[in-house]
Formats: sequence, C-alpha cells, structure tokens
Amino acid sequence: MRLGIKGKQVLGVTSIVTAVVVVLSLLHLATLARVGLGESRSRAELVADAIVHRASAVVADGSDPYHALRVDPGLRSILEAAQAYSKNVTFAAIADVNGVAVMHADPTLEGRPIPAGDDLNALLSRPALTQLVAVFQGSGRTLEFTQPLFLGNADFGSVRIGVSTLLIRQDLDASLRPAAAWAIGALAVAVMVATLLAQLLLRPIHVIRSGLTRLGRGEFGVRLNLNQQDEFGELGTSFNTVSEQLSADRSQMAGQVANLESAVERLEDAVAMVSPRGELLFANPAMRVLLPTASTGVALNDIVATGHPLRQLVEQTLVTRQSMGPTSATFHDGKKGRGPEVSPEPTGERLIVTHAVTDPNGALVGIMVIARNLEYLGHVQSTIRYSRKLAALGRLSAGVAHEVKNPLNAMMIHLELLRQQFHAPAVVPIGAASVRLAGPATATALVPDHAPPESTAALQHLDVIAGEIRRLDEVVQGFLKFTRPEDLKLQPVHLATLVNEVMPIVRPEANRTGVTLNVSCAGAPDVNGDPTMLRQAFLNLALNACQAMPNGGTLQIRCERASRGHVAIAFADTGVGIKPDHLKRIFDLYFTTKPKGSGIGLSMVFRTVQMHDGEIEVQSIPGTGTTFTILLPQA
Repeated sequence: MRLGIKGKQVLGVTSIVTAVVVVLSLLHLATLARVGLGESRSRAELVADAIVHRASAVVADGSDPYHALRVDPGLRSILEAAQAYSKNVTFAAIADVNGVAVMHADPTLEGRPIPAGDDLNALLSRPALTQLVAVFQGSGRTLEFTQPLFLGNADFGSVRIGVSTLLIRQDLDASLRPAAAWAIGALAVAVMVATLLAQLLLRPIHVIRSGLTRLGRGEFGVRLNLNQQDEFGELGTSFNTVSEQLSADRSQMAGQVANLESAVERLEDAVAMVSPRGELLFANPAMRVLLPTASTGVALNDIVATGHPLRQLVEQTLVTRQSMGPTSATFHDGKKGRGPEVSPEPTGERLIVTHAVTDPNGALVGIMVIARNLEYLGHVQSTIRYSRKLAALGRLSAGVAHEVKNPLNAMMIHLELLRQQFHAPAVVPIGAASVRLAGPATATALVPDHAPPESTAALQHLDVIAGEIRRLDEVVQGFLKFTRPEDLKLQPVHLATLVNEVMPIVRPEANRTGVTLNVSCAGAPDVNGDPTMLRQAFLNLALNACQAMPNGGTLQIRCERASRGHVAIAFADTGVGIKPDHLKRIFDLYFTTKPKGSGIGLSMVFRTVQMHDGEIEVQSIPGTGTTFTILLPQA
C-alpha cells in the first residue's frame, strides 16, 4: 500500500513513541522481575535460616540426625508454614547428601529424590532482561534456594526452598496492566499529536498540490496564498510567477490552436501531422475519411500500405527534411461488408503534398501531409463558372423584367383611358398615379345601369384584361425584389426584442384564425445580422404559420443556443403540415399551395438566411404541424 507524506510522518512518530514505550516497558518489567526474584530469594533465605536453626538444635545430641529431624514437630511446622509465609514458595524440604527428601512440606514426597531446579542465586547474578526472559519463558519453572546442613564439620544434607516463576509472573502481570494502559494512552496521544503536526506541516504541500492539479486541468490564473516566511512561502511565490506566465502563454496558444483547429476541421483538403517517429499526431475529418483506421499515436506504416505515394512522400520528407510533391494518388474506401470477392472502391484522386515542420532551432517537429481533392476543385471551379452565368442571367432577367414593367404600366394607363371613353368610373389601384401597381387591390368597373349592352360587355373584357395585367405586374415586382441586390447592415441583434417587434403585426392574424402565440426568447444570445431583413423573414414565417392553422392552434417561437457557435430560432405550428412531395420545393420562387399566394415569401426567407451565412431546416408531419428552424451565427 502506498503511503503519503502525512501517513509516513504519523507512522514514523507513532513508531518512535511505540519503540520508546516498549523499551521503557521492558525495562520496567525487568526491574519488577528483579525485585520479585530478590524478594522471593529473601523470603526463601529467611525460611531456610529458620529451618537450619531448628535442625541444628534437633541433631545436637548426636543421635541419628535424620530420625531426629523426622520426628521433630517444630521442624514440621516450619516446613508446612513456609508456603503460607511466601506465596511464591512452592515447597520447603530437607534433603540428605543424595538429594532424597528427609522431610518435606508434602509428607507424601518424603523418601523420594527431589528434582534438581535452577539455582535462584545464579539467576539473580545475571542481567535484568535475562531474569525477565527466565520468568516469562515457557509455562513456568521452579527455582531453588539451597542452604547446606552441617553436623559438626560434616555436611549431612541441605535445606531446599522452591520458588515458582509462574507465581512471580502472575505478580508481574498484575503490575503490567496499568503499564499497558499507560502505553496505549501514550500511543493514542502520539498518533493524535502526529496527525495534528502532519496536518499543520503538510498544509502548504496540499495547497501546492491543489494548485498543480488545477493547472493540469487547464485553469487560468491559479494563485497560492501561502503567507509563510519560510521555504514554502518562497515556493508559493515562484509558483504564482510560473502560473501567471503559463496562463498568458496558454491563453495565447489556446486562441491560436482554436483558430487553427477550426480552420483545419472545416477544410475540404485532407490534412494530417506525422511525428518524426512516423506516428500520426493529428488528422482532420477529411483525412479520416481517406484513412478510416487513422487514430492518434498509430504508426503511419500500420495505416498506409507499402508503396502508397503518401507513405513514400512522408518517408522521403523524414530523410531529406524537404517538402515533397505534389503527387497524384488514389485512396480506396475501407468500409467492410462488401464481401471478400469485391475489391475496395476508390474514393477519388488526391493530390498529395508533404512539408517538413521545424522549430526555431531547426529541429524536425513533424511532417504535414495535405491531400487535395481534385474532384472537389473541379466542382468548385464548375460552381464558380455556373455562379457567374447565373449572375449574368440574373442581371439580364432583371433588365427584361424592368423592360416588361414599363409596357405594363402603359397598358394600364390606356385601359383606364379606354374605360373613360365608355363613361364607366373605376377604382384606380393605389399607386397608379406613379404607374406602380402593388398589393392585392382590385380594380372593379362600376357599370351604369343605362349603359348599352355592347358597352357592358366591353367593360367586362376590360376588367379581365386589367386583372391579368395586374397579376403579371405583381409577378414582375416580386421577381425584381428577389433579384435586387441588397447591402447587409450587420450588427448584434437582440432576438427577444426583434421577435417582440414582430408580434404586434402577427397578433391580429393570429386572433383572426384563433391561434395561440407562445414566445420564449428571453436569455437567448445575440446574433450577427441585419435587423430589417431578419424582421421581415420572421414576419413571413409567423404569418405563414398562422395561415396554416385556419381552425386555430398554437404557434411556438423559441430562441436558444445551438452548437458550433450558432443560435436556433424555431417557428413550430400545429397546422395542416406540408406534403412530403412539396417539401423540396417550398423555397422555390413562385411555388405556392395557397389560392392567393405569391410564392415569394419563403424564397425571400431562404435568401435572407443565406445572406447571413445561416441555415434553415424544415420538419413537417401532415396533419400534425410544421417546424421551421433558422440557425444564425452568434454575435
């Protein structure tokens, strides 16, 4: 198990305290063992002196000493009282010169040899720890204190007193319990003190580690508040200086990397970076299409087959440190599931170029690989040529429409003059004085009751001609409006305000058809756009939604943040929906399914969204409703 600095410090302090406690406890126990053995020896010696004194008096008359000893009641009393006198004494006996018990505290053992025990005096002469080991060794043993008996100058026996180490051990155990309690208490206090000291001493390290972790996560402006006048304080000051420098460098690098990645990710060209060791460092989506198995860290040799132009150019660039190419190459579709008998299909011809990327010191950093899609370049050139043709055709169409409009105005004027010759007043459309026919106004001829039948028929024909001319004029006006170039006045636009400006115009139409309006645009980010053009586009979508719900319904207008730096504005209705075969044509100019529609509104919306570099999406279920979603760049 891995221990931290705090754990090591606590463990170290605890180990030292434990060692000190154990050593002191052993010394204390050794002292107690020496005292217990010495006390037992003193008591045994006192008993032995009493026995020797009584035995000397008994055998003084010169008769059979052993018989005299056996029959003496006083000596018997002393032997039996020896165990009561000292609780550590296990036996007291008088043995002859052969070690046979002449008298014993236990009469049943008289006449039997007394087993020899370790000498108590010899043990007391040894070190204290040796005495402690002897006391606690095994299941206990008997130590003997021996004092000789003399009859005159002759040795005729000895007094032997047995002392049990097991009984001494019991006394030590009783003394050991308080000592163990004190030792445990000391260890607990040591652990607590060590923990507090570690917490106090290691706080700067924890602060520094936290700061390094935040730096590793990419946070900017990380600072350490170490108000200490020591080495940790100096380290904190150095950390803050390095953090500020890293934040500045990282901010600058992040902006550059973001711009580079954004540009590279959107390129139609396939771009990759290869390390000097031949490992893939980066590949944009276009390159991953060409090399489906490409991933960061994989060797290029494992991705591209031997002999492929891309691999050859990279290897040559690694050797020469020079740009190579362009070289034409064909990549094959790596998708599976076609069957083993079918070879991969080519994905198109690419023009490959490699460039050596070096640092300011000239050391090789990597190899940039660019695979340009020749087919796409051809499409782009074709699109440019087609756009130029369309622009010229648009200018020509605008000129033709303008030329058509002038005769239409002249025809309307002469129709009115012809109507006056029949003496039939008419309602002249708004703007006729300026020869501009606009709006859905109708010119209805008021035929007098006294007019002759021929005049009445002629006036009816004039009304038909005027209506068709007016319809043709509206078509021309819409075409001119659609093709007329407009200058965008881009500025940050607050969507909630813009939608609120549209609502007063939409609400009367919604009230007429029984439509409920729900707007939720508060808090939406601003978009970069032309307020006037966006207002007209929103108005067209809202009015179309209300007209798609003749029997009432709900129009939900939502504004919210979308992906890739865009803002989504959704117009969702619960109307009749759009037929699937009409969906692909709804943005075509003059396409309409309304009886009185012009087919210009959605075309103008589509044109406005395109001019703002946005996108428009349509989702519709017949009988359920339609949702138009506009995606505009965020300001």
